[in-house]
Amino acid sequence: MLFCSITLWESSLTHSATHLLHQALRQILGNHVEQKGSSVQSKNLRFDFYHYEKISDIQLSQVESFVNSKIDDQISLIENRDVPMQDAIDNGAIALFGEKYDDVVRTIKFGDSVELCGGTHVKNTAEIWQFKIKSEGAIASGIRRIEAISGLVAKDYLNEKIKILDNVNSLLNNEKDVLVAIKKLKNHNTHLGKKIDNISSELSKFYLKEIIDQTQNKKSINFCLHELKCSPELLKNLAFSAGKQIENLFLILVCQNEDKVYLTCYISKNLVDDSKMNANNIVRNLSQFIEGSGGGQPFFANASGTKLNGTAKLKEEAKKLF
Repeated sequence: MLFCSITLWESSLTHSATHLLHQALRQILGNHVEQKGSSVQSKNLRFDFYHYEKISDIQLSQVESFVNSKIDDQISLIENRDVPMQDAIDNGAIALFGEKYDDVVRTIKFGDSVELCGGTHVKNTAEIWQFKIKSEGAIASGIRRIEAISGLVAKDYLNEKIKILDNVNSLLNNEKDVLVAIKKLKNHNTHLGKKIDNISSELSKFYLKEIIDQTQNKKSINFCLHELKCSPELLKNLAFSAGKQIENLFLILVCQNEDKVYLTCYISKNLVDDSKMNANNIVRNLSQFIEGSGGGQPFFANASGTKLNGTAKLKEEAKKLF
């Protein structure tokens, strides 16, 4: 019984918050805003409405602040029952989308917000405590949706955000200005990223020279089987860079990284067309020795496997292809 009472009370919070949200949207975006649907739950609310464009972050902030200002104003509920439908409309009451009304209706008024409604509501907006928009987006042409929370749910949500902020501040050695510290960290990471890119570029040049030096020519085919000690992310760029510098290239690259074996095969397109060589088939056949899988296209394919001691057998079988 207590659970039902709590759920009903929580629903009254979100229901009243929905009315204030409707008012806020019309105030901030314009009177063209019209409710097109809603879902009021004990823990959250969903409000669908007509609006012709994306709502900016500034406008969303204004809507949220508007609702919270009405909560802070501690506006008492004015409820009128047995009001003739036409009289209610003439006095500015808004009829909600999808609702069916009798000739005599009930109006719910919080300040300037007046709507026809048969649901449960708080006696005073202060009971809502806090309103927080969690998301906003389009669900159909000209129809947008806001999802929000209020009451204890909003309180718990904001407390969790405060904990996260405290943890971030702790990681930043309790800097006085967290935003400044994060900006410094971001700039530092950008600087490090550029350094890493430069190092990767130099490594690529080094490995590319190794590939060129290891390449052998036989019957107009330039073949290279080479095992590298590098990040597997470099293999594709190395293969295509080598392909630009070496004509008629048949290239097989192997590397081990973090308990996995990586295999890449590149074949110049003219060799694929003339000799029917197929990198995809080659990779599929060789990857069995490392208990791996992969594939690709006739001119480029790759695979990875977890059997590290199968690398020697893979290379042995790869040599037989040339």
